[in-house]
Amino acid sequence: MSAADGIDAAIPDAYAPAIDARLSRAASDDVAGRIAARDDTLWGAAGQPEVANRLGWLDVHERLLAEAEDLHAFARQARADGLTEAVVLGMGGSSLAPEVFRRSFGTHEDGLILHVLDSTDADAVRDVEAEIDVAKALFVVSSKSGGTVETLSAFHYFWDKTGGNGSQFVAVTDPGSGLATLGEEHGFRRVFANDPNIGGRYSALSYFGIVPAALLGADLKALLGGATALGPALRERDPANNPGLWLGSVLGELSLARRDKLTFLVDPPIESYGLWVEQLIAESTGKHGKGILPVADEPVGAPEAYGSDRVFVHLHDAGHHPADAGAVQRLIDAGQPVITIPAHGAADLGRIMLLFEFATAVAGWVLEINPFDQPNVQAAKDKTKEVLAMASPPDIPEADAAKLKALLDDGPASYLAIQGYLAPTPEFDDEIADVRAKLRDRTTMATTFGYGPRYLHSTGQLHKGGPPEGRFLQLLHVADEDVTIPGGGAGGPASFETLKRAQADGDLLVLRDHGLPAERIVLQGDPVAALRIIKENL
Repeated sequence: MSAADGIDAAIPDAYAPAIDARLSRAASDDVAGRIAARDDTLWGAAGQPEVANRLGWLDVHERLLAEAEDLHAFARQARADGLTEAVVLGMGGSSLAPEVFRRSFGTHEDGLILHVLDSTDADAVRDVEAEIDVAKALFVVSSKSGGTVETLSAFHYFWDKTGGNGSQFVAVTDPGSGLATLGEEHGFRRVFANDPNIGGRYSALSYFGIVPAALLGADLKALLGGATALGPALRERDPANNPGLWLGSVLGELSLARRDKLTFLVDPPIESYGLWVEQLIAESTGKHGKGILPVADEPVGAPEAYGSDRVFVHLHDAGHHPADAGAVQRLIDAGQPVITIPAHGAADLGRIMLLFEFATAVAGWVLEINPFDQPNVQAAKDKTKEVLAMASPPDIPEADAAKLKALLDDGPASYLAIQGYLAPTPEFDDEIADVRAKLRDRTTMATTFGYGPRYLHSTGQLHKGGPPEGRFLQLLHVADEDVTIPGGGAGGPASFETLKRAQADGDLLVLRDHGLPAERIVLQGDPVAALRIIKENL
């Protein structure tokens, strides 16, 4: 099948008629032109909430490109003032792009060492504190709304640790938010007022992603320039000349044909890209019983390990060769749809991110949903508040062997979402990858994994609002020692473990309220060792 300029596609002929019709309609309906004109009727009735005021991502990279030198100067000044590290305190759209930039760019000698804290696990909080010199750290407090409970809890903790030194804090938030006021009242080094017309998951190339990128020493002109250079192509009416229009139309149409498990194969050095793009796609498309499930970081398997619900996107960097270079060709030979998009290192992330933002907006048009709202996210937040208000946590029994077997094996293959409420570590990541591969190979079921509560701000929308076919396995680890949240307890959580447990309980109960199979296993002792025992008995 022919693809847009710069993209290669190997898609079975059976899907060609529907895709060709969709591409023709995308051109005749001038989808690209209407997006450029910010025509909110592309996604429903005129004036519906969270559409017209959520399109600032279309040109924010151009605006920040003009500010690149100022942002670099801000980072240089922080370093000149003796700061050596930066810690992003955020969740979801405020933390995932910085994490991808951190992993992809690494540390530059003229930048700060970047850390990201997007967990309410007490061990995770202590781990970050142990990795930094608190007296030489700049804390980037990021929240669009300014009221994100996880972010503010982390702020209060480190504000106390610094003795209330405002020069060690920066805020990234919407104008006029509570966080903006807090930053001004507490004498923050700077308050970055972001364009309010950008939703969190579309904010990678706004201050939310670019301020941390500047602090770590990334080349902002290359990062933002790549997105800017892509701009003219995204305004082309013909999908053959518009990679975003082509990609979104094809992914949307394949989803309608039940090829809705979008599996990412990403070459170094941007292999962490899935952390960001899974929120973009899942939260944007997973609603009203529809949706595209992004599958990131699942180990590559043999062709027979995959069902007929997959479509693969390979971000291919010709300068880096994956360990199994023949894996993609074997998938093509087996008749799986595979879309190959060239990637050119960390500095190319701006172009790739904008490409997928545009494609996701187009996929929303195909699926006839609003790709900018998140109608089911609030349910988990409300349930967390209910749990926090209880005299004691709800009684949620741990799954026994029979319940676990039923969760994994009963019924047709769909997808399994594993949710880990524990401190993120590379060792746990490796072990969970083995678990996912084992389950996928045995069942052909797509698997995903997310750390809680981060996934609540990422894929949680699709879990509740997407096709009701998911199965959910929650892994809960209780830290040996809790961490108190300064000022907590008066209308807020008193400690990080209290907040984490309430979020875990709340989400599990909401999933069950939706009639979805959801079970919990408690990891005792060392979580990696505990998971290894579970894996051996699967």
